[in-house]
Amino acid sequence: MNQKPIRVLVAKPGLDGHDRGAKVIAQALRDAGMEVIYTGLRQTPDQIVEVTIQEDVQAVALSSLSGAHLHLFPPVVQRLREQGIHDVLVIGGGVIPDEDISTLKESGISAVFTPGTSTQDVVRYIQDHFYGPQVKPQVLKIDHIGIAVKDLQQAIDFYENVIGIKCTMIEEVPDQKVKVAFLPTGDSEVELLESTDPEGPVAKFIAKNGEGMHHIAYRVDNLEAKLEELKKAGVALIDQKPRRGAGGAMIAFLHPKGTFGHLVELCQREDEK
Repeated sequence: MNQKPIRVLVAKPGLDGHDRGAKVIAQALRDAGMEVIYTGLRQTPDQIVEVTIQEDVQAVALSSLSGAHLHLFPPVVQRLREQGIHDVLVIGGGVIPDEDISTLKESGISAVFTPGTSTQDVVRYIQDHFYGPQVKPQVLKIDHIGIAVKDLQQAIDFYENVIGIKCTMIEEVPDQKVKVAFLPTGDSEVELLESTDPEGPVAKFIAKNGEGMHHIAYRVDNLEAKLEELKKAGVALIDQKPRRGAGGAMIAFLHPKGTFGHLVELCQREDEK
């Protein structure tokens, strides 16, 4: 995303003496790449509008825990309009009863966020307003299951002659120190993995766990976007960026500590690009 950063003013109008929530929101917006100005406690509507103009912000996020939101939020919108400013997004949050939300929206507050709202919901609302709704990357299906084996040919013989699944291709992936056999099963496949190096990741897996299921792979329609989404969610990644894997796919692995103890691969095929 190469859009110009959104400038946001986070403000605490009135006599509310607590600003931890406002600071949490401000940090979440910064983490999302926005430029944030925080004016501190006990700001008047006039002061908030003055800073809005001086800092040339595109959005104002008002926070109130005192219960005075009906008296403090609408005047900010009114003062902005009096200054001829109609394109600044104004949102509000805090301890706000459901019955007050419609009144605030009628006064020009675009969105109201109540306790329990995820900071990501606030981030997404602002981003969608300025950039348009972002297409969420989709998981399309299980792409394949990877099985670590000591002897690739022996494993192929078993799957072909006993299970009844035919191997259609064998490929060596030097940078992963592995040889892969592809066995299609409908719209997914089994991948048999034999290490080509005693120090390779598959060899180490077998030394620690024995032969067996090595990973499960999910096909996605936009791998780069999915990795960014997972980073923002705090998911531990082995691969920070996509890399070339077997079968020409772009792949990335997630760390087992973030996926309930099993290795997860995400992959994107050429027909999804």
